[in-house]
Order: sequence, then C-alpha cells, then structure tokens
Amino acid sequence: MQLLIDNRQEKIEISQEIIEDIKKVVSECLMLERGNTDYEVSVSFVDNEEIKTLNKMYRNKDSYTDVLSFPIEDDSIFIEGQESMLGDIVISVEKGIAQAKELGHSIKRELMYLTAHSMFHLLGYDHMTETEKEIMRQKEKDVMKNLKIFKSDK
Repeated sequence: MQLLIDNRQEKIEISQEIIEDIKKVVSECLMLERGNTDYEVSVSFVDNEEIKTLNKMYRNKDSYTDVLSFPIEDDSIFIEGQESMLGDIVISVEKGIAQAKELGHSIKRELMYLTAHSMFHLLGYDHMTETEKEIMRQKEKDVMKNLKIFKSDK
C-alpha cells in the first residue's frame, strides 16, 4: 500500500503518529473490503476555506464540509506489478477539530473516523438512502472496532 500525504493546513501538526494511524485505517478498510492492500491512496489535510472551495467546485455546494472523496474511476490507470490508484481523500482539519470537541473525543480519533468514512466512499459506498447509510456506518464501526478506536478515546 502506498499512502501519499499532503498537508496544506497549519491548524495542527500532522505528526508521524497521525500518519501511522491514518495508514492503519486505510489498510483496515482495504483488507475488510478488498482482502488486500495493493492500492495507492492520497490524503490531503486542508483548512476550512480550501475544502469549501473544493466542495463548491466539485459538488456545487458552497459550504464547509469535513471530508471529500475523489475516487479514481478509470480502470486504465492499473499498471501490472504496481498498486492501483484508489483515489484522493481531502480532510478539513479545522472542521475535524470542531467536531472532535463537539463529540468529546480526540482530533486523532476524528481524523481516523473521517479517513474510514472517506475510504468507503472511495470503495463505492454512499449514504444517500437510509439503507446505504446503515451499511456504510456499520463498515466504519467495524474498522474502528478492529483498530480498537472507540468514541470515548480522548
């Protein structure tokens, strides 16, 4: 598995510990869903203004959001012997900090959850209907449980 990290925000330091935690989440999602980790994923950490711009540009929504997912939908990107490109995850650290405070847990836990959420979007899941939402939420819970990351983690 190849994890590409792009930190374009200054709200918190994206430490090696956070990167390793993100890598664990990506790996667990891939193993749960695909049974292997032969994929490349990029994760960008941004501020609220950048994610709002991206949200407007790509989803026509002029609002802040916590995470955006950009799946690679072109199978021609597969190169024999190399990891397949799965897609890009963009996380608003600023929004993550606010949500962590609101929910009473650590920013580390929030970033891990947002990564799991976004990974399942990259893997083809959505939450437009109640049934889709239940399926996706259960997968997110399974990943967090498997990694022993719980809501009460501070």
